[in-house]
Amino acid sequence: MNNPGFQRLAGNVVIVTGAGSGIGETAARAFARDGARVVLVGRREAPLAAVADAIQATGGEALVVASDVSDADDVNAVIARTIDQFGQLDHVFNNAGIQGTGGPIIEMAEAAFDELIAINLKGPWLMTRAALRVMIPSGRPGAIVNTSSFLSTAATVGTSAYSASKAGLDAMVRAIALEAGPHGIRVNNINPGVIDTPMLRSHGEAIIPPLAARAALGRVGTPEDIAGVAVWLCTDEARFITGQSILVDGGFTIPGPR
Repeated sequence: MNNPGFQRLAGNVVIVTGAGSGIGETAARAFARDGARVVLVGRREAPLAAVADAIQATGGEALVVASDVSDADDVNAVIARTIDQFGQLDHVFNNAGIQGTGGPIIEMAEAAFDELIAINLKGPWLMTRAALRVMIPSGRPGAIVNTSSFLSTAATVGTSAYSASKAGLDAMVRAIALEAGPHGIRVNNINPGVIDTPMLRSHGEAIIPPLAARAALGRVGTPEDIAGVAVWLCTDEARFITGQSILVDGGFTIPGPR
């Protein structure tokens, strides 16, 4: 457990995408509690500003940059603003993502597929590319973490595009880890199980109890469960972990009769 009196990321700068709600918001606050200066990225400025206010109210530092992670110019602007404001970049938590419209493949529009892949897969690729272009020359060690999903190796009806986007992340992280490793930069994924976020509750609260019953721990996850792992992966405690996709699902996907 982290000692509240010891900030493991003091002096570090971290970018968190999708920071306006859910896992991203919780992670941004957690990074700030551990001493990091946080750059909050998302498409809507108002929620990001509210998170920044909360961080600053507790003595932290936060910068809001409203951006679309699927747009290369926006992503490059995020990196430029970060360096202008803080002079360095140490970590990135690529958390922004969408679930998409879902539905069987025969009903899914091509435009919906394109949007989902652009945000869930191209977005982390763009941000990682831009981040490494400043992190590597700095000579500073660092870490990049992506939010993948248990659905990268599992599936349900309607997840053909979503599962593909997350499986792409799992494959991508291994290659980038090999490229970044010689520079002291680690790259990993977190693969959440079922997490109690606004995205989950948009399907109706009635789905939560049966999902909780399926997990070995008897509950769905919380944003804090994922945020804690994201922060940990950026600390020196995880210094020998790279190229991994770490399942954080409370035993939801353990196979066998239930």
